[in-house]
Amino acid sequence: MLKKIFCLAIFLFSLVLIRAQETDQLFQGSNEVYFTFPVKSTAELTELSKIISIDRLTPDMQVFAYANKPGWEKFIARGISFEVLQHPGTLIRPRMLDNVNVREIVDWDFYPSYDTYVDMMYQYEENFPGLCDVFSIGTTNEGRELLVARITDNSGQQENEPEFFFTSSMHGDETTGYVLMLRLIDYLLNNYGENARITSIVDEIDIYINPLANPDGSYHVGNSNIYGAQRFNAMGVDLNRNFPDPEDGPHPDGNAWQTETVHFMNFAEERNFVMGANFHGGAEVLNYPWDTWATLHADNDWWIYVCREFADTVHVNAVPGYLTGFNNGITNGFQWYSISGGRQDYMNYFHQCREFTHEISQTKLLPGSQLPAHWDYNYRSFLNYIEQAGFGLRGRITDSATGDPLVAEVYVLGHEADSSWAYSSLPEGNYHRLLHEGTYTVQFKCQGYYTQIHEDVVINNRQSTLLDIEMVNPFSAVGENAEADFTIYPNPAYANYIRIESSKTFNNISIFSLDGKMQEVSHQDNFVDVSQLAPGIYIIRLESDGRYSERKFVKR
Repeated sequence: MLKKIFCLAIFLFSLVLIRAQETDQLFQGSNEVYFTFPVKSTAELTELSKIISIDRLTPDMQVFAYANKPGWEKFIARGISFEVLQHPGTLIRPRMLDNVNVREIVDWDFYPSYDTYVDMMYQYEENFPGLCDVFSIGTTNEGRELLVARITDNSGQQENEPEFFFTSSMHGDETTGYVLMLRLIDYLLNNYGENARITSIVDEIDIYINPLANPDGSYHVGNSNIYGAQRFNAMGVDLNRNFPDPEDGPHPDGNAWQTETVHFMNFAEERNFVMGANFHGGAEVLNYPWDTWATLHADNDWWIYVCREFADTVHVNAVPGYLTGFNNGITNGFQWYSISGGRQDYMNYFHQCREFTHEISQTKLLPGSQLPAHWDYNYRSFLNYIEQAGFGLRGRITDSATGDPLVAEVYVLGHEADSSWAYSSLPEGNYHRLLHEGTYTVQFKCQGYYTQIHEDVVINNRQSTLLDIEMVNPFSAVGENAEADFTIYPNPAYANYIRIESSKTFNNISIFSLDGKMQEVSHQDNFVDVSQLAPGIYIIRLESDGRYSERKFVKR
C-alpha cells in the first residue's frame, strides 16, 4: 500500500514538473499566451474573465483569449479543452521605416520604429506652431513616452470649446489604429485653412490624439520593430482591465494600477473630455457602453444614433463585408460579452466622457499595404464623430453678479442614470451635454447658488442648442448697478412688514427661501407683508424692466 502511495506521489510530482516545463517553454521570451476554447454559457465566460483576458467571443461560443503565466496556470487547472494559437503579433513581418519626414509621406503603408514615431510627433509640433502642441503625459515601465498631440486653433489657450480625445493601441498588438491616428493628426493639420470643414472642426473643438497607449507592448521585442508585439504591458497586465470599474471597484483585475493606467487617469482628471474613442483590433465593430453591466446607458438612444452614423458612413466607403457583423457594425458592450476594468466604462462613469471602443480591423497586426484602405474606410467617420462633440446642449455657466465662470452640475431631470450627467469646467465655465433629439427639462446646480430648472429645452441631432446660465448667489446683489438698487428696512410701526427704498421704479417684488422656493407674500407700494413667513433667512427680489436685484433679509 505504501509503495502504491509512493508511486502515485512520484507520478503526480512528475506531472507537475512536466506541466511547469511546458508552461516555461510556452512563455519563453513572452509575457502572454494566445489560445482558444469553447464555453457553454456567458456565466462561465464571466467567471473565466477573472483569471484570463478575453479577446473576443464568436456567435458559436468560441472564446479567443490571452493569459499571463499566473492566469494560464489557473486556467489549465480547470481542465478545459483548449488550443494554443500562434500569437497575433507574429503572424506577419510588418514594413518598418526609420527617419521619416512627415512632409514627404505619400502612401502611409508602413509602421514607424519607436524613435521615428516620437520624431514624427514632434515634427508636427515644429511644422504647425500655434496649431499643434505635442507633450508626454508620462513614461512607461521601460521608459517610453505616452505622447499626445493637441490640435486646436489656439494651442496655447483654453477656450469655450469641447475637449475631445482619441487614443489607440492600449493592447499593444492591435496596431491599425496606431498608424491611422498618426495619419489623422497629419490630415487635420495639413487641411486646416484649406478645407472649410476641417478648419471649422479645429476652430470649434479642442482635439487630443494619443496614437500609442501601450508602447512597451507594441515594441516588445525592441524599438526597431513591432513584430512580436504583445497585448499586455511590460508587466504582463492587460491595461484594458486595469481601470476602476463602476460595478467591480477600483481594482477589478486584482492588480495594482499600472504605470500607464495611472498616467491616463491623471490626464483625464486634468482635462474635461466631452467625447472620445479608443481603438482596438481583432474584430470589426463599434462597441458602446456599458461593458460591465446589462443596464443600458441613460443616453442609449444617442449612442445608437452616433454609432449608426459612424458605421453607415463606413459602409458607403468600404469594401462589402467590412464592419457589417453584429448589429450591422455596432453592439452594446455587455450584450457582446462583459468585461470589468475597461477604459470605456471608466471614462463614461467617472469622467462623464462619452467614449466608445472601435474594433477597427479583424487582423490585429495589419500588413502595411492594407493600412491605406482602412484609412479610406474610416476617416470620414472619424470627422463625423469628432463633430458630435460640438452638438447637443451647450453654453457657459457664470456668477450673475460677477460674471465669473463656475463649476456646476448639468442634470436632465427624469433622464440621468449611472453618472450620465455633465459638469461645466474652468477656466471658461463651459458645459456640453450631449443628447439625442427631444425636449428635456434641465437642472443647473452649483453649491452656494440658487438651483435653476429650465423646461422645454429642445435638442436636434447634429445641431447645437445654446443655453448660457447666470447662477444667482443669494448672498450677493445682482443686476445692473445692483448695489444701489434698493435697501430693506424693518418697519417699527408694522412688525410683520418690511419697507423697501429703491432708487429705481420696480415692477414686481418676490421673496424666496434659500432653497429657491417662491413664498406667497403681498405688497402695497413699498411695504411687503411677511407675516405669513416662518422665522428664517429669505431673499427678496425686485424686478425692473427685465432686470432684477436681490438682497438677504431675516424674518425673526
